[in-house]
Amino acid sequence: MAQPGAPTGPQRPYTNGPVQNQLMHSPDGQGYNPAVPGPYPHQAPAKVPPHQSPGQYNYSGSQNVSQLNNYQGPGQTLNRPPVPAFSGSPVPQTGPAPQVLLPPALQNSAALSSAGSFPPGASPPVLSNWQYSQPPVSQPLGAQTSHLAHGPGPGSAQPPSSLSGSTNPPGSYQYAASPGGPQLQNSYMKPAPPPVTQPLTPLHPPRPPLGPPPVGGPPRPPTAVAGPPNAQSLLNSAANREGDAASAASDGSVVQNSYDAIEGGGLMATPHHSPAAPNLKMNRSVGYSYPALPPGYQHPSPPGAPGMHGAALQYPDGSKHFHQPALGTNHLTASMGGLSLQQEGLRPVNLLQERNILPTTLLKAPVPNLQEDIQKLNCNPELFRCTLTNIPQTQALLNKAKLPLGLLLHPFKDLSQLPVVTSSIIVRCRSCRTYINPFVSFLDQRRWKCNLCYRVNDVPEEFLYNPVTRVYGEPHKRPEVQNATIEFMAPSEYMLRPPQPPVYLFVFDVSHNAIETGYLNTVCQTLLDNLDLLPGNTRTKIGFITFDSTIHFYSLQEGLSQPQMLIVSDIEDVFIPMPENLLVNLNENKELIQDLLKTLPQMFTKSLETQSALGPALQAAFKLMSPTGGRITVFQTQLPTVGMGALKPREEPNQRATAKDIHLTPSTDFYKKLALDCSGQQVAVDLFLLSGQYSDLASLGCISRYSAGSVYYYQSYHHKHNPVQVEKLQKELKRYLTRKIGFEAVMRIRCTKGLSIHTFHGNFFVRSTDLLSLPNVNPDAGYAVQMSVEESLTDMQVVSFQSALLYTSSKGERRIRVHTMCLPVVTTLSDVYLGADVQAITGLLANMAVDRSVSATLSDARDALVNAVIDSLSAYRSSVLSIQQPGLTAPHSLRLFPLYILALLKQKAFQTGTNTRLDERIFTMCQVKNQPLVYLMLMTHPSLYRVDTLTDEGALNINDRTIPQPPLLQLSVEKLSRDGAYLMDAGSVMFLWVGKNCGQGFISQVLGVPNYGSIPQNMTHLPELETAESIRTRAFVSWLREQRPFFPILYIIKDESPLKSSFLQNMIEDRTESALSYYEFLLHIQQQVNK
Repeated sequence: MAQPGAPTGPQRPYTNGPVQNQLMHSPDGQGYNPAVPGPYPHQAPAKVPPHQSPGQYNYSGSQNVSQLNNYQGPGQTLNRPPVPAFSGSPVPQTGPAPQVLLPPALQNSAALSSAGSFPPGASPPVLSNWQYSQPPVSQPLGAQTSHLAHGPGPGSAQPPSSLSGSTNPPGSYQYAASPGGPQLQNSYMKPAPPPVTQPLTPLHPPRPPLGPPPVGGPPRPPTAVAGPPNAQSLLNSAANREGDAASAASDGSVVQNSYDAIEGGGLMATPHHSPAAPNLKMNRSVGYSYPALPPGYQHPSPPGAPGMHGAALQYPDGSKHFHQPALGTNHLTASMGGLSLQQEGLRPVNLLQERNILPTTLLKAPVPNLQEDIQKLNCNPELFRCTLTNIPQTQALLNKAKLPLGLLLHPFKDLSQLPVVTSSIIVRCRSCRTYINPFVSFLDQRRWKCNLCYRVNDVPEEFLYNPVTRVYGEPHKRPEVQNATIEFMAPSEYMLRPPQPPVYLFVFDVSHNAIETGYLNTVCQTLLDNLDLLPGNTRTKIGFITFDSTIHFYSLQEGLSQPQMLIVSDIEDVFIPMPENLLVNLNENKELIQDLLKTLPQMFTKSLETQSALGPALQAAFKLMSPTGGRITVFQTQLPTVGMGALKPREEPNQRATAKDIHLTPSTDFYKKLALDCSGQQVAVDLFLLSGQYSDLASLGCISRYSAGSVYYYQSYHHKHNPVQVEKLQKELKRYLTRKIGFEAVMRIRCTKGLSIHTFHGNFFVRSTDLLSLPNVNPDAGYAVQMSVEESLTDMQVVSFQSALLYTSSKGERRIRVHTMCLPVVTTLSDVYLGADVQAITGLLANMAVDRSVSATLSDARDALVNAVIDSLSAYRSSVLSIQQPGLTAPHSLRLFPLYILALLKQKAFQTGTNTRLDERIFTMCQVKNQPLVYLMLMTHPSLYRVDTLTDEGALNINDRTIPQPPLLQLSVEKLSRDGAYLMDAGSVMFLWVGKNCGQGFISQVLGVPNYGSIPQNMTHLPELETAESIRTRAFVSWLREQRPFFPILYIIKDESPLKSSFLQNMIEDRTESALSYYEFLLHIQQQVNK
């Protein structure tokens, strides 16, 4: 059996595919969407992350080619050196592999069969410790891990031998079914609705300037002005230190901070040339396509499986034989059902004539056109989604389609069912380090072929035993090969140091302005209520810092009768007084902590100190947290005014509309540099901004963006003047404090050989080419990546993508969460359009537009969005439509594309006009970059329902509650009637508009007032009435709220309400002061397409 530690040969540099459509290519490559790392490189070649010159910022982790001055968060784009052709094991790239077909009785690997016996002569591994247990509910269920195996030195790509997982000795294996019982695969039979974001930049040369749209319309699409497609993204020098920087452990010892060494096999991984590898027939048929198995290994398929052939094979040792379909053309659906879907997806839709194209239910992700046996094992689209469910065979075909290729991920999402595997062995490809998954193929009982690089690997002896069925000789039935989403309990080889305790540090602004808002009462009380629910164990530590123009520490030493305040007034050279008593064990010092939280709000009520030393306070917090890592939660209410990181006001209200002068870039690199230092020490910073004035979120947001933190913004927070914000803060802070958390995480995305990843979006820092550093990972963060087709996918029926998230749970367990997705490869333009996922495309374009706004201008980003629609519909019209038709024609799959892009143009991140505050615009951009697709789409294109006529027809029944399911309406005042009441769900806010002639029954039985005139101006809650109408309406609103991690305030408005303008602003299809109506927008698109 090949040794995992064997050298993998020269490293294969990671190439950045050509950047498509430069118009949307943001030079600061930091996309703000969360992104998963690309394939796990064996080692970053020279392990020297590119340097970023000072002053360049990418908003979120997407580090792109040009300067990093992007507002956007970590969408980090990296161009890699060209990849030489190589033989042997290909680069880690995810691609589908042949699927094992199981008899129906064995499909659910979670079913425990009675004690299994071993065939005579078989030598089973030591299995005395097999346990099938339910993990505690408290343990994070949705952690995803990414492993990075890094070679010992810059030139070698050899993962540590202990990592390979193929040769570990058998040990105790535990398969823990997460609460919910059935395996995850069952929930993947039907794709979930969450949409995926797509890359903003079409993959083709910029188009020539277009004619101006009608007056008031979107800006004229300009020619692309992006820098050279292959410009090298420069990372900050701090980033450079990060890759190989040694981090000090709590005991003072120095630990190498190289996660690449742990995970192995990334974009740079090179084929491992094994001298003695008789199994490794790297001929064309095995290495590059999925041929039928050799005659000796063909097995009959179970009844009903089309196209499976071959005779049963009996193994000499008496092991059970297994059925394995060949991964060939049978992969693609040949049934009439599939064909009818295809015809529907390609049906031309005349957008100017068909006005009612919005579906009445939420749009679901398209289902990839794969054989049913394969598709039912595919990853849930809520977790992993591609902008194109039919992957073009070549970059030329992708360029011709003028659609972006990318992935949208929600890797750490809370899951009700998650198979958790505890085993001494984690089986991975020896070449590209891909985790074994449902899409690999078993050539026989002892060999499996990687679905990303096609290397043939040995099946370790221990893997032949299935702990679930207790049968020996059926490796294809193990949970790892039956579930596209799975979590491994990682052995010690996946740790750089022993798991640290969960450490939470809270940093409070206590200046006069802060105390005046009253936020401290709410926050301290919410913390008191949830102290026992903080994720962690008996080792959990907690600490507090407050600041105004000085910094205040709180000693919580055991034995003190009350907390002791220590004031440091030297903010130019911050030091930590008594470091040993400032972060204390939560359980052992709970009474002192509770005393402090009760007294803090009163301690500063008389303070007249108006200055804010946020920078020095963050420096102090960083020093305190460096030994262990953990989470810093900072509450800020104004612009920082003294010490390092002090800022000056930049917003001029009268110039909000001038796209050229709005300040979307940071005014200082202090917060970015500090965030990179934090990331290097495994510290993430979450920012709660509660402010009525301009606070320069563009600069402050960098502290969270690059440290993998989150940003929360409460505009004009005040406990008396704006009381609805108090409930929002309470609800969201409770979710924040109690949701699961992963520490010291890294993530990598791998894909099948021939595909390459070039830009990441989200909150993180790209540590080494494609390894995302996530000091904290939370279940509410989303990521996106842009991809290109680097080498033709000839001979490939399918390709695969795999994301791996390696993290430490709050209980101190090292875990790896892996998601694998398989998609078909197509050769015609019509098939590419057929598989377009319009929501994912919109989401990816939104991420790219945020980068573009920061690197260029807001108007450039708007033009690029409009061009994306024009280019794709022009290509469809000229290359797919056989008969040219009048009007504006789109394929059925893209019928909502112009509507969604218009919605983006009207969203706060990209709209023009003077009614959007700068911090509000920046915060919306933060959300675009950091939210999973399903929430991003709700913010972009709200849902509108009529609620005065709710019935139980078609209702859902959840936990004994009946949830009405009214149809979705188009976002136009045409759809409103003064006789009705309408609920608009815009994601972070909801509006209930009541018409003047609304029925008396609804007003009295749902709103609890006698008549329309009695509805209060500032009503934000539905009264709890015992009427059927009230129960239905409240159940529906509650159900909508429960499906997201943030709390939308419900505003009940009438015609004369001041909030009516906000409600109408979300009517995407109607004209506004600065934007076209949907019909006018379609006419503009038609004019450009027909040129």
